[in-house]
Amino acid sequence: MNSVNGHDYLYYVNGNFAPASQASLRLDDLGLVRGYGVFEVLRTYGVRPFGLRAHLERMQRSAAQIELDLPWSLAEIEAIVEETLARNDPTDVTIRIIATGGASSSFLMPEGRPSLLVMLAAVKPYPEEMYRRGATLITYDCPRFMPTVKSLNYITAIIGQRRAKAAGAIEALHCDAQGVISECTTSNFFIVRGDQLITPSVDVLPGVTRAAVLELAGDLFEIHERSIHRSELALAEEAFITSTTKEIMPIVRIDDQVIGDGAVGVHTQRLLHLFRSAVAQDPFPVLTHS
Repeated sequence: MNSVNGHDYLYYVNGNFAPASQASLRLDDLGLVRGYGVFEVLRTYGVRPFGLRAHLERMQRSAAQIELDLPWSLAEIEAIVEETLARNDPTDVTIRIIATGGASSSFLMPEGRPSLLVMLAAVKPYPEEMYRRGATLITYDCPRFMPTVKSLNYITAIIGQRRAKAAGAIEALHCDAQGVISECTTSNFFIVRGDQLITPSVDVLPGVTRAAVLELAGDLFEIHERSIHRSELALAEEAFITSTTKEIMPIVRIDDQVIGDGAVGVHTQRLLHLFRSAVAQDPFPVLTHS
């Protein structure tokens, strides 16, 4: 149970607020019976949501790609999120925003009544030891469904995460039969080679943290947004993944391939320091163009 001072977080569900333990959605909702919907996850630093508008813009793009008509403007959803935060203790929480096709009498076709949910949970930070020593990945040959859409269809991601956990890895890295790497199940992927920062840009979800890192890295690296082949991992000096909850997580091994010298690289350390310094400032000096 999510709690704030011993009480449930209040969730927003279709115009109402209810404690997490009592919040409910109709069983004929297309998000439940068909996985038809999109979502976003962001977090607060202190009480300030990071990249809220950028996340909502991405959610709007995702919805358009699956032909889910959202009746709310970005400003209206933003106001709902802000009210949800105001009704809770918003200190260091994740904010999950979900839009579904809504209730359907046929259990298949949308009927013009989409659902909107805003759910909060306490941030669960990764141990600092992982940032000092680095984490590992496994590769996973299973294509994502509509990779540029942050959809509710998470079957391949769940399988990948289960396999990663069984192998003691933090994430599963999508790598197809031709050896082309795209992204992890819930993170974007980067490698460093010399003065080059390389990250895939095709068939990947355009991460908000990814965009912040690219902005911070603009004066430090020659940035290449292109496909990465598995054979390049042997030449990579550093690697890291980015996401809302992982921030910039150093990667020191992928399957049996050690990255660089097997230690967290200085460039990754510097980017992590810059990112954490940026999110500590008010206003955030990144994502200024989102």
